[in-house]
Amino acid sequence: MIFGFIIELAVGLLCIVLGLLIWLKRKISLLHDYHYRHVKQEDIPAYVRLMGIGLILIGAGLCVTGFLNLLESSLWWAPLVIGLAAGIIVMSIGQKRYNGSWMS
Repeated sequence: MIFGFIIELAVGLLCIVLGLLIWLKRKISLLHDYHYRHVKQEDIPAYVRLMGIGLILIGAGLCVTGFLNLLESSLWWAPLVIGLAAGIIVMSIGQKRYNGSWMS
């Protein structure tokens, strides 16, 4: 149980840190180049904002899931599903709007 908490917390924090780097430091190079190949130079700030926020949402969902697992809650899966869904939706919107495709 504690091992699962540590893994979920570590992966969640990694996603949050990477999301912050992408968003606030505009480290677009942390993404694979085919994800931003067609993004115009003037759209990069908006694009990295959406991609970073999406990754932060995924990380936050993982962190909360770890804490609920530690508490042995039966609803441990809810923040995982919500965080993943919200993150993927935000990132997909950014991909479609600024790269012109759905994750391609």
